[in-house]
Amino acid sequence: MGAYRVEDDYDYLFKVVLIGDSGVGKSNLLSRFTRDEFTLESKSTIGVEFATRSIRIDEKVVKAQIWDTAGQERYRAITSAYYRGAAGALLVYDVTRHATFENLERWLKELRDHTDSSIVIMLIGNKADLRHLRAVATEDAQAFAERESMFFMETSALESMNVENAFSEVLTQIYNVVKKKALEAGDDSTNYLKVRPSALALRMMFQQ
Repeated sequence: MGAYRVEDDYDYLFKVVLIGDSGVGKSNLLSRFTRDEFTLESKSTIGVEFATRSIRIDEKVVKAQIWDTAGQERYRAITSAYYRGAAGALLVYDVTRHATFENLERWLKELRDHTDSSIVIMLIGNKADLRHLRAVATEDAQAFAERESMFFMETSALESMNVENAFSEVLTQIYNVVKKKALEAGDDSTNYLKVRPSALALRMMFQQ
């Protein structure tokens, strides 16, 4: 599976949302995957932003539209529009801050309340490069992921560790779900899930 940088020509468009507490590194995961950039001085995201990147899976071009929002409580009003149409999610915590791990159940409930039951969820333990500050054991996160039927990886946006793997795995699993649904429906259309968010939905988000 290789990167595919031509953004205008694609077979599938999948919306993926990043969720988790503020400061866990969601924006840097997004920028590392889509632009191969990392910013040490990154500030909390205000409102919503999304970026795109395309990869090849099974000789198909899969375009990921990845959405990022602040985890701070005052931005939670955008919930419904943010989650609408999401085919995948990265549920992110900071391995050095146990409170961000404790809050995952609330984030997961909110996600499942607003999305289809077939959504692909990847649990992400970010900032794994800060080994001396670790507060969440890998085993605990793995057990949580297994209990909730999620995929799991530890990442470092700073060191670019597992970022590519995490997003690629989510997109591959979404592709497999979509392919299975299309086969069951007897429809091999490559137009499946070529959906862009409505202008109204975007406007609602940025007006929060």
